[in-house]
Amino acid sequence: MSGHPRADNRPPYARIAGNLRDLIITGKLSPGDLLPSIKELAEQWGVSTATADRAMKLLRGEGLVRGIPGVGTEVVGRPVSISSGSERHDRSGRTQSSWDAGEKSSGHTGGMAPAPEDVATVLGISPGDDVIRRSRVYRDGHGIVAHSTSWIPSEFARVLPQLVRNERLKGGLSLDLIAQATGRQCVERVDEEAARIATADDLKLLELEPGTVAAILVLTARFLDADGQLLEYGVDLGAPGRTRRTTSEVSQ
Repeated sequence: MSGHPRADNRPPYARIAGNLRDLIITGKLSPGDLLPSIKELAEQWGVSTATADRAMKLLRGEGLVRGIPGVGTEVVGRPVSISSGSERHDRSGRTQSSWDAGEKSSGHTGGMAPAPEDVATVLGISPGDDVIRRSRVYRDGHGIVAHSTSWIPSEFARVLPQLVRNERLKGGLSLDLIAQATGRQCVERVDEEAARIATADDLKLLELEPGTVAAILVLTARFLDADGQLLEYGVDLGAPGRTRRTTSEVSQ
């Protein structure tokens, strides 16, 4: 197992977790394998035990590993879950990347588009009005995780022309760039989840064969500023077989 950090700007705990995550995703670490102890991990990477422990906690939170009392930390398996837009935004704030365990994104597109009726309703505009549409596809070792679309009010194209370019954004997610350029921070998020049989358009976006009958998860997230104005509306289509998992603390 390599103990050399990758050349990126992530904090040490995120680099350690990323290295172990990649080994799990690629199958170099299999379910049942034991990871190095916190002390061994700290020595390998030249960090404190607190940093190594934080990396391990991140992997446990993702469901990739589990602690076994008196034994150590065991690899559980590969992820099959889908993240919501809010989770991706939170993850970006912590690790400077919206990618979940083992994910990469591709097919980044941006441009002005006529607002579909459902999007227009959320944005408070008329169907067909201009709206910024950004999309990308998330993939992992199992294939497509989700097709993600961000619908953003057209006014932001004036101060952030990169939002309408066919390229991956640099310097953060769209919400980060909007906050930097306008001072309008996201202070409230509204998440919704629903399941449906994939439509013909869904199948195309998820790169599935036409006529395929499959249930998919649809995750939407509305991001609002302090005045309750919409900054972004995100829609994630989860590929068939993907599940949702959330973790919360229980008060005693």
